[in-house]
Amino acid sequence: MNREPVRVLVVDDSALMRKLIPQILEQDPSVKVVGTAIDGYFALKRVPELHPDVITLDMEMPGMSGAEVLSQITRIHHIPVIVVSSHTTQGASATFKALALGAFDFVAKPHDASTHMQLVATELINKIIAAAQSNKAVASSAVPLVLPKVVKPWTPSLKPPTRLVAIGVSTGGPNAMQYLLSHFPSDFPGAILIVQHMPEGFTEMFARRLDDCCAIAVKEAQSGDLVVAGRALVCPGNKHMKIRRMATGDVILLTDEPRVNGHRPSVDVLFNSVAQEFGPRAIAVLMTGMGDDGASGMGAVKAAGGLTIAQDRESCVVFGMPKAAIDRGNAMRVVPLDALANTLQAQCNLEIKESTKNSTPAVAGS
Repeated sequence: MNREPVRVLVVDDSALMRKLIPQILEQDPSVKVVGTAIDGYFALKRVPELHPDVITLDMEMPGMSGAEVLSQITRIHHIPVIVVSSHTTQGASATFKALALGAFDFVAKPHDASTHMQLVATELINKIIAAAQSNKAVASSAVPLVLPKVVKPWTPSLKPPTRLVAIGVSTGGPNAMQYLLSHFPSDFPGAILIVQHMPEGFTEMFARRLDDCCAIAVKEAQSGDLVVAGRALVCPGNKHMKIRRMATGDVILLTDEPRVNGHRPSVDVLFNSVAQEFGPRAIAVLMTGMGDDGASGMGAVKAAGGLTIAQDRESCVVFGMPKAAIDRGNAMRVVPLDALANTLQAQCNLEIKESTKNSTPAVAGS
């Protein structure tokens, strides 16, 4: 059955971008640009006239801010919005605010958009199609713009983790990860490694925002970082993340190896490494996201005796990655987002109990 093309409204104050974005979108017959808007006021006027399925939005516009436009679109019209972000610190900050306001996802403009915008064509088209088919109720749910800062007067633990939790996530990930990690206590006994599909230059700010609102420590990973209990490490954009077990402790290794499944970082790379190094002590989690990255690696974790968990359809913005793992029989459990923290906490605490039980001397004569 043929689907109607996805109707797209392009909102950008740059005449160049209002020309380039429609040009790259018109390469795909499943997408149709129904109009453009030069600013927020004009965009809000055109929405009821054009009835777009998806809107691309520049956040840095004169007059009405992109954030104000986005807030009205998601609150009143319930239309998915993809932010077209500049590759700057200011652009990254505006992008995370947009995601907190309910933006579906973002695409980072190349440094020289006039000649390299074609590089993001496939990414933008895929995200527009996914947005039109997404779980809009979940996608438009906003998180607080001003994140509550969590005071951490304690010194981070250097204890080895009871279990290693490897998480793969993509579209819908920033809000889902904030929700998940903010539910862990500071003494969470497991270590967490995260691959979030996100470009270079955005993951450091992503990790800092998570660290601000979580009791556990969160940082962007560096090669040589120790994997310890109560800390989450976020893979940097444009790197792959692996883990190596060494006599001095478990350490992170970042590599520039080729893209896997079209991604760097790739969830499959992380999961395969975790399966090899941690075996039955590994937990692989696939959360909301497009495509099938991680589905194969989850099978490796399962084969190595580890636990594998997929986020359920109802709580995903996009059910692609978890669905791929479930369809292949690689997800041992399917868990909603609001139960995921307790599930992981229980599994990591179980490891403590088992270790304590196994180390308790047998009573003579028993």
